[in-house]
Amino acid sequence: MSDVFISQQSYGKNNIRLIKVIRNKNWHEVVELTIHVLLDGDFTTAYTEADNSKVVATDSMKNTVYILAKQSSNVQNIELFATEIGRHFIFTYSHVSQANVSITKHKWTRMLVDGKFHDHSFYRDGEDTHNAKVIVTRINNNDEDNEISIKIESGLKDLLVLKTTGSKFSGFIRDKYTTLPETNDRILSTSIDATWTYNIISSNLTSLTENVIKFDNIFDSIRSITLNIFATHDSESVQATLYLMANSVLNEHPQIESIRYELPNKHSFAYDLERFGLKNSEGNDADIFVPFDKPNGIISATISRKK
Repeated sequence: MSDVFISQQSYGKNNIRLIKVIRNKNWHEVVELTIHVLLDGDFTTAYTEADNSKVVATDSMKNTVYILAKQSSNVQNIELFATEIGRHFIFTYSHVSQANVSITKHKWTRMLVDGKFHDHSFYRDGEDTHNAKVIVTRINNNDEDNEISIKIESGLKDLLVLKTTGSKFSGFIRDKYTTLPETNDRILSTSIDATWTYNIISSNLTSLTENVIKFDNIFDSIRSITLNIFATHDSESVQATLYLMANSVLNEHPQIESIRYELPNKHSFAYDLERFGLKNSEGNDADIFVPFDKPNGIISATISRKK
């Protein structure tokens, strides 16, 4: 059919898993990553003519990631490592116009043994992750650093939090559909996802080194800001707490253009013990709860700087 065309395509390798052990004599660091690579470019004939002559096999993408991980000194800094991977595909294959690289960094925390950090033993103390997405785009066909653009997005995911008081929800619309009672004191729990976009579009790797942008420090700071506000804010609603988190992040970090939070409710409702002659409905009398995670409310918003 001559009146159809490929309006968009991308392909790549998902879920590339790796662990790198960084050895400094007896003191070791461990990094566990899950990496996704998607390429866009001149691959039309692979679809329309069954011509694979320009196809970079996804198995080759996987091998490339492992080779680069072996050679790179930036594996611990996932924003920089994702940039290295993206640049590799752009500069190795002239028909690749864009490389999208996403990395999830899984937690390993060093063990404390007899009051001292152990030199090579770790444990996982949570399922929350540090994430990065880098888009490397060819501006033209000249094989030079200043002919590409690099866009970077970072985030945290699955940060499960709970506080037993300091949260309210009242003043919402009440009509014939409403059964939820207002409350001035409730358990607030959520699994925090946050994604922030840097207000940089770099043309080379040098300008992204940690001497300029300390990605890991910014991640740690945003995680700390998020936890501190969740814990201390006397919340009238999840929306109000979300906005305070985002506003604080933007005030603290001028490198960030916008931040998006997604906060699903992890409900816990007081169990009805009145029928057994036990008070458990409100205030200090309420201490037995049943957690419900489905169905759940979800609150999300992107807070951006004014242009």
